[in-house]
Amino acid sequence: MRQRTAIVIGGGIGGLTAAVALHRQGWEVTVLERAAALEPVGAGIALAANAQRALDTIDVGDAVRGMAVPQFRGEIRTPRGRRLARTDNGAAVRRFGGPVVVTHRAELIALLAGRLPEGAVRTGAPAEVVDPGDPARPDHPARVRLPAPTGSARPSHLTADLVVAADGIHSAARRALFPGHPEPRYAGFTSWRLVVPALRRPYAAHETWGPGGLWGSVALHDGRVYAYAAAAVPPGGRAPDDERSELLRRFGGWHRPIPEILAAVDPAAVLRNDVRTAARPLPACHRGRVALLGDAVHPMTPNLGQGGCQAIEDAVVLAHRVASDRPLVAALDAYSRERLPRTTEVVRRAERVGRLTTWRSAPAVLLRGAAIACTARLAPDLALRPLDGIADWRPPGGTYASGAPGARPAHPAR
Repeated sequence: MRQRTAIVIGGGIGGLTAAVALHRQGWEVTVLERAAALEPVGAGIALAANAQRALDTIDVGDAVRGMAVPQFRGEIRTPRGRRLARTDNGAAVRRFGGPVVVTHRAELIALLAGRLPEGAVRTGAPAEVVDPGDPARPDHPARVRLPAPTGSARPSHLTADLVVAADGIHSAARRALFPGHPEPRYAGFTSWRLVVPALRRPYAAHETWGPGGLWGSVALHDGRVYAYAAAAVPPGGRAPDDERSELLRRFGGWHRPIPEILAAVDPAAVLRNDVRTAARPLPACHRGRVALLGDAVHPMTPNLGQGGCQAIEDAVVLAHRVASDRPLVAALDAYSRERLPRTTEVVRRAERVGRLTTWRSAPAVLLRGAAIACTARLAPDLALRPLDGIADWRPPGGTYASGAPGARPAHPAR
């Protein structure tokens, strides 16, 4: 039997997860990455239990769990440092069957890329879908176009049984497959991300909610600190000097360790991006032989830490569906039916939390803080409740992590 072929457009976390999952199912996989190297855009990434169980299906879950910070505790605080709520990884294990692991994107990308055959990833290869193909016709594969090689006037074309479009929030594949569908819209706030060396003084991981914005600080397993911030500002803005100075103006007077983190960061290492979310769900996650995943199909705000997690889920569900004996057209239909309702709900929840964090007026901020503190006293795991029905997901076919010690039964994939 002829080996089935797949092209993955995009060498980020979702694309590489899909490539590894398909490779393990016997597909011949080629990853086409626009950048000159697999240099991850971003800083840290939170991987909840749902993403870890998805990664178990490609034997990466244990490596990720090995990056968990021992005895992790997190807090929601006010800018002056008053604690409103707290949680820890023990609560996450009890509630969802596993901890939340925060790692650097570069480490996860290295883990995934290392599980692909040599030569499977082609960098410096911006690709576009020119024909989605027809999954009901074996003689009509999908076709992608690459820029003309140096010294040639003609672009090159590749064909495949399946194309996985993991080309991000500004996905050209999405526009080609669903022309006229509204582009992701500005969510109302901008984000900053950075990583600094370990701090000298101990601190508690926290997310601090102030008027019109928030700040978060969390330790990585090697001691470095991943920090992120958000503020309700008009889109397209840039600091008149540098983004570190902008963060100092906005957050420099907040509780420690925020001033120490800002003192330690290289201004050139601060990443700033407007946050965008899906304006409207797509009608499907695929068209023809092309399947969309991650931000290409369901961009979301980062407030639940689920953007990368949902891309990982997409990847393993897609690989599971196309590995079955059913025809490709039925497998892709099943992928859309399974993923679209779930990711639409996650997008909605994340946006709802994002709006809550950017309240500006003093009365609203006071009311929000009082509500969080009161609810936390009655429900100690308050900070985890928005992930109910999300972090307790498990992939189709089961996983060796489903029976982790202390875990309650996870909800089946839906």
